[in-house]
Amino acid sequence: MEWNKLADDDTIAKTTDALRSHGFEVFVVKDSTEAKRKVEELIPEGSEVMDASSITLHQTGIKDMLMEGRYKSLRKEILSTGSKDVRDAMRRRASSADWGVGSVQAVTLDGRMVTASASGSQVGLYAYGAAHLIIVVGTNKIVKDLDAAFKRIHEHAIPLEDERAKKAYGMGTSLNKILIIEKERPGRISIVLVKEVLGF
Repeated sequence: MEWNKLADDDTIAKTTDALRSHGFEVFVVKDSTEAKRKVEELIPEGSEVMDASSITLHQTGIKDMLMEGRYKSLRKEILSTGSKDVRDAMRRRASSADWGVGSVQAVTLDGRMVTASASGSQVGLYAYGAAHLIIVVGTNKIVKDLDAAFKRIHEHAIPLEDERAKKAYGMGTSLNKILIIEKERPGRISIVLVKEVLGF
């Protein structure tokens, strides 16, 4: 199956309607530049922000923007300490940031978001911890249903992340945790759907 094919406009519209019916705020943008601008627009200057590890945030430039000084970047604070124990404690605290920003591995046509993780570091942030959460996701990740979402994760996302991790850290990854976000109270989660191939 071709996992990086961009969704057509009709599929994007149906997915957007489904997501909104589940309590998510949804914005559809044409490219990474507009996605970055939308995230900047949504987060008030000076806000406390934690970004989840994400190829999508790196590709769009959002990761760098969040650490450049406009916001209080908790990731920047974590990286600034040399103590592993202190970093671990800060990561746990960061899971309850005022603003969380990340991505997911799949979005279903009926309005569910699915993310896979080895460590689970983003799970707390996404599921409950962040007071506000922004998910940035390419429309190449829109799939028919949960079965297709799991298949995309196993066949596409995990092999690519495993290859990347081996190059970056000298060790691969594993699929240890999966989070499905089906609904949310209105006002907490914003989704930026980008008409561009992004992430794994």
